Amino acid sequence: MRIGVPTEIKKQESRVGLTPESAGELVRAGHQVNIQAGAGIASGFADETYTAIGAAILPDAEALFAQSDLIVKVKEPQPEETARLTKDHTLFTYLHLAPDPVQAKGLMNSGCLAIAYETVTDAHGGLPLLRPMSQVAGRMSMQVAAGALMRTKGRGRGILLGGVPGVAPAKVVIIGGGVSGTHAAEIAVGMRADVWVFDRNNERLGELDEQFRGTINTMYSTAHSLAEAIKDADLVIGAVLIPGASAPKLVSRAQLSTMQPGSVLVDIAIDQGGCFETSRPTTHDDPIYEVDGILHYCVANMPGAVPRTSTYALNNATLPFVMQIANLGARNAINANKHLANGLTADQGTIAHKLVARDLGEKYVRPDWLTVV
Repeated sequence: MRIGVPTEIKKQESRVGLTPESAGELVRAGHQVNIQAGAGIASGFADETYTAIGAAILPDAEALFAQSDLIVKVKEPQPEETARLTKDHTLFTYLHLAPDPVQAKGLMNSGCLAIAYETVTDAHGGLPLLRPMSQVAGRMSMQVAAGALMRTKGRGRGILLGGVPGVAPAKVVIIGGGVSGTHAAEIAVGMRADVWVFDRNNERLGELDEQFRGTINTMYSTAHSLAEAIKDADLVIGAVLIPGASAPKLVSRAQLSTMQPGSVLVDIAIDQGGCFETSRPTTHDDPIYEVDGILHYCVANMPGAVPRTSTYALNNATLPFVMQIANLGARNAINANKHLANGLTADQGTIAHKLVARDLGEKYVRPDWLTVV
């Protein structure tokens, strides 16, 4: 199969779809790997590292899309990229389609077969291709929040996350005890913050209590308990995920007036529309904005700031699926692997994922070639 890896063009996105090591595995399996010139540079991979393992370097996106059957990316395709997709392409990348009708229309118009990383599953009901980036985003959330809480730009509360002897640490509220929330809690505990994790799954709360051995506070999440907790929080992390669907809005604009001025909201769920009513996507160039005295960090590609770490972590998870698609062909691979089938999102001009179709207001169409249950 001809596998193409374009240069990511979303603003300040520095990751790349395949590392040279992953590309080498595909070449050794008999596949043609095309890399757009310069695609890996921001992740620390020169073109020469790809040619050394047998990949071809193509000069631009137009050539790459024209000479590739499977497009392997990181971020959702931008309009100029969806315009290059055709019914003969398979697209394998993060899509986060539910809150993005513009991208949805572009994919539908292209007729391509699109598989979303974020809804591919595993035997344990987890999301193996979302997990590594959730780990990165969770850990990064504390790093960026610590900076936002400082008064260096005249906006933060001037709080040190861990406090010092005689001075209380920052109160950190984490909404969601999944992968991102857990990794955020690990870093927050390491920085000696006062950590509160909210979730609606009692079993998960019990697991977190055992994992952290009393170093965090766990709370069952209700509208009332969360509203009370954010009143004196210095930092609130939104880490709620509903696979394939838009994130629920858990903090309203009206509630911002109950919070302490200069406190910080970090919305890890912004790719899925965000879990704060006042969230809107930002970039690494201009990551923070203020609403009613509350700072919002809502960068939609947080792991893109640490591309080398993120690219390796992502490839460790995606390569087996890329190999299966390349070896069997996309439709055969999907029918052979129910977990890959759960990532099927668009095909032949229709939306092929129920939750995505529902949130977009589009008709769900199950492809006639799909045999896996």
